[in-house]
Amino acid sequence: MHARWFDRLWLLVLALASSVWCLAAATRLGATFDEPLYVKAGLVNWRTGSNKLLMRAGTMPLPVDVQTLPVYLWEQFRGQEFDPVADLHTVLPVCRAANLVFWWVLLVYTLLLGRTFGGRWGGRIAVALVACEPNLLAHAALATTDIALVACMMVLIYHFYHNYHPTANWRRRVVLPGLLYGLALSAKASALAFGPQALVVLGLWNLAHAGVLTPPAGGSYCQKIRHFWHATYQFRKDIIAIGLIGLVFLFAYCGCDWSTEPTFIKWANQLPDGPLKRVMLPVSEQLRIFTNAGEALVHQIKHNIRGHGTYLLGQWYPRATPWYFPLALSMKVPLPVVALFVLALWIHPRRLWMPTAAVALVLLAFTPNCRVQIGIRFMFPLMVLAYITIAAGIARGWSAPQETGGRRGVPRWFVGLMLAIMAATSIAIWPHGLNYFNQAWGGRTAGVKLLHGSNTDWGQGIPELREWNRTVNANQPLAVWYYGTDPDVFQPPLVFMNLSWIPVQGPDDVKTLCTTKYLAVSVAILYNNPAPTPAHATRLEWIRSQTPVAQTTHFAIYQLRE
Repeated sequence: MHARWFDRLWLLVLALASSVWCLAAATRLGATFDEPLYVKAGLVNWRTGSNKLLMRAGTMPLPVDVQTLPVYLWEQFRGQEFDPVADLHTVLPVCRAANLVFWWVLLVYTLLLGRTFGGRWGGRIAVALVACEPNLLAHAALATTDIALVACMMVLIYHFYHNYHPTANWRRRVVLPGLLYGLALSAKASALAFGPQALVVLGLWNLAHAGVLTPPAGGSYCQKIRHFWHATYQFRKDIIAIGLIGLVFLFAYCGCDWSTEPTFIKWANQLPDGPLKRVMLPVSEQLRIFTNAGEALVHQIKHNIRGHGTYLLGQWYPRATPWYFPLALSMKVPLPVVALFVLALWIHPRRLWMPTAAVALVLLAFTPNCRVQIGIRFMFPLMVLAYITIAAGIARGWSAPQETGGRRGVPRWFVGLMLAIMAATSIAIWPHGLNYFNQAWGGRTAGVKLLHGSNTDWGQGIPELREWNRTVNANQPLAVWYYGTDPDVFQPPLVFMNLSWIPVQGPDDVKTLCTTKYLAVSVAILYNNPAPTPAHATRLEWIRSQTPVAQTTHFAIYQLRE
């Protein structure tokens, strides 16, 4: 009983402390690239029941619905709708605060998974690692979808592991995991790939542990393969059923506008005259099943297959690179976590072999297939599973009997020191958790020359730029060449300059176009894709020949005239 209450107190303290970090950071950061769309789409959905904006963007609605629900209730109470553009900075902190629902779910299930594989101290260390992790904290402070996905994935993994057994009934074995898989899908389309990988690994692990996969002694290789195929027959059926239940849940949750699809009609009209066109044209004009979850899934599948360029180690690659995520993780994972892993692996590597480690390794092996390389946020499920594995492995060493050579486990004082360093690091990096890079790669200031996207500059730097303009430029007009979607960039005294698209008037026309004393340029523009347009390349070449007179976290500031 005493240990149970200590666990609850431990969880409560970490959840409250990390929530304070997130709530305070949320008020200091501008809108990131995705948030304006999410706020607008969420309010449209609550008002009209239509998820079209999200489906067209390939975004699943569960996180957005949760985040915008308090704003919708607020506008119902006051009797006036919010303008998602003009009132964005009024409602965005509320949406970000609502995202803590998923953060708390993540912490609870991290504790449960750590306790499942490492006992009580396994859960306590695991939840401490996650609660103090600067990358996770940074995204928990935003109204985006990545924390929701990892939270739903941990829920799915925990309940599937505990309920999938050969003797379990169909509801526990299939229906519950299917509904939870649908919940994960409704959080983010990435679950379409991550969910089955986790379920297959955990299911095979449980079947092997139950002895179902053990072949008769003395059989040939062909007999062993045949035994495995027959032994997993029910498992394969269950996985398919879980997937179908999850998809039904997803389609039901996303709903439908019951309208025609203009692109489908356009495609049918462009078909050559013949039997196919005579059939498809009336079908396209009468089929009213759109908008639905299938559009979002297809959008994300096509997006991942197509991929896009990426910025890595100071170089722009026009195509996705297979080593992006392993390298990015080496830059963003805190060094205390690395130290704990290395020491636990050196002392007793077998203690780290558990289901969470197996799932994490499979997800890591899958990373070359992830061609949307704009942030390690896509690898949050892998990271959290790795942290749980490290914590459980350490706790197993503490509960194991004394071994020869004095190598019983990772010293408790060392674990406490590493957790303290992580907590201090998160406090020091506040509120710029997105910009965290470990010291092995040069720390926060080196990050802009290593990675791009949501790893560094996600468009969130407008409030800090305004503060610089007030204190240094006496709040005079300031030209801004900006990467992002924050509508605050259009409000005086900022003067938005879309130098990537304004026709070139000369090699040094920046001074002519920008009539202000200073020009602020997003670091994402300085260090990412060097030539999305000819105008961009020309202006960027001139900017790089200049020396900035000031620097904020997300902007380099150049003086154009006295």
